[in-house]
Amino acid sequence: MIEITGLNHVIGDMPILRDIDLTLPRGGITALIGPNGAGKSTLLHLIAGLEPRRHGALRIDGTSAETLSRRDFACKLAILTQDTGVASRLTVADLVAFGRWPHCRGRMRDTDHAAVARALEMFDLTDLSRRYVDELSGGQRQRAHVAMAYAQETDWLLLDEPLNNLDPRHAQALMARLYRMSRPGPDQRSIVIVIHEVNYAAAWADHVVALKHGIVQAEGAPASVLTGEALSALYETPIRVAQVDGRPVVLHHRAEPGLAARDAVQLRQVV
Repeated sequence: MIEITGLNHVIGDMPILRDIDLTLPRGGITALIGPNGAGKSTLLHLIAGLEPRRHGALRIDGTSAETLSRRDFACKLAILTQDTGVASRLTVADLVAFGRWPHCRGRMRDTDHAAVARALEMFDLTDLSRRYVDELSGGQRQRAHVAMAYAQETDWLLLDEPLNNLDPRHAQALMARLYRMSRPGPDQRSIVIVIHEVNYAAAWADHVVALKHGIVQAEGAPASVLTGEALSALYETPIRVAQVDGRPVVLHHRAEPGLAARDAVQLRQVV
């Protein structure tokens, strides 16, 4: 598990995160939700060491982050940020191979090539491995970047809004892959993901953390966090929640109270 205690973060005079005490469970998918500016991406970056952490303690699977070398840290935890910033004339295989850097420092061995091949296969990219990244569709490019993080073969995989710019088909397919990766097994990954569309958290997450103004508002199972009352307060807009197949479905596109019962019936009929 990832244990965070007493975490505060300030940029200039502006507090970004305040008094964060969190335990992120090992295994499964943890979704970070909240309005824009809530501190979700900053929290992810602080966990991954991309921004200096001046206040608070961080332990990863029982080990203090301060005791880990940069290489050991990178072998335990991988992150994919929103700003991928890679050269477009890389091939897909070359891009995914960057995930092996903490293990081989650019001197690829048989084990590294095998890890890249597994990542390409996991994300259905084997047939595209020699294509250049700038020749891919948006969905293919996003899969390639997630595959790069997967090839790092860490216990923890942190993803900052990987569903951005994906249509429903590709977003659902990516979440399904992440879900399979997070299930128990020899290659299980513990996934922490920042998500804007709350229904993806409702459908796929095992654990949800709700942030607002840099403060944890709620955390727990989706059914306990994703309630109409809690989400309305979190996003400061009327939100209703229905239940479909035992999972919450967030109804936030229309706010008229009289539509709640009708929407729930229609959802059940469609599903």
